[in-house]
Amino acid sequence: MDKRLRDYISRSKNAVFFGGAGVSTESGIPDFRSVDGLYSQQYDYPPEEILSHTFFCRHTEEFFRFYRNKMLFPDALPNAAHRALAALEQAGRLSAVITQNIDGLHQRAGSRRVYELHGSVLRNHCMKCGRFYPLGHIISSAGIPRCECGGTVKPDVVLYEEPLDGDTIERSVEALAAADLLIIGGTSLNVYPAAGLIHYFRGGNIVVINKSPTPADAGASLVITGPIGEVMDIEGESL
Repeated sequence: MDKRLRDYISRSKNAVFFGGAGVSTESGIPDFRSVDGLYSQQYDYPPEEILSHTFFCRHTEEFFRFYRNKMLFPDALPNAAHRALAALEQAGRLSAVITQNIDGLHQRAGSRRVYELHGSVLRNHCMKCGRFYPLGHIISSAGIPRCECGGTVKPDVVLYEEPLDGDTIERSVEALAAADLLIIGGTSLNVYPAAGLIHYFRGGNIVVINKSPTPADAGASLVITGPIGEVMDIEGESL
């Protein structure tokens, strides 16, 4: 782990991590806004339109064609950043992970207190009867995934035009307000309302880890430019 980051963590009694797509790129999951991300690719419709509530309702089959092809990475594994955050939590150094990602890799790495602002591809429910379905049901089905009752099975991910889950927001705000160190990693902080949550942090220090500049850099105590997995890697180190 970067020595400067380790020093801030060692002085903290209650750290919180706020992360985005850049945390999972080292696991082979592309982000949305980089040169190689989804937003730079060409489709019949822009990705942000396909991933909207309106598009889901009007062109459901087309939505799922894109969703299966570009949003699901069932073979992805946690990387060094995921593992480091889980280890920090287990060591009592980190109280919560607040993530914009929907891949479930934080939990897979061992993190227990994870607030998923945009939901998760691992959870899916019938829009008619509410029955739960795992990710495998979406992957194995063709066209529009159906429930036994005939209803459409919708992923529990927050689409454009949809509100964030109120309970998740409340818990995230509580965690941020109680923290004395905020680590922001792998996010451009351009997606709202999620990015606006960091303003609830009232602690002493902010550390930003990202490949490119963010709006939080000016108020940060430490800015580290680089891949977050390399920065946070603790393999062979003790906490």
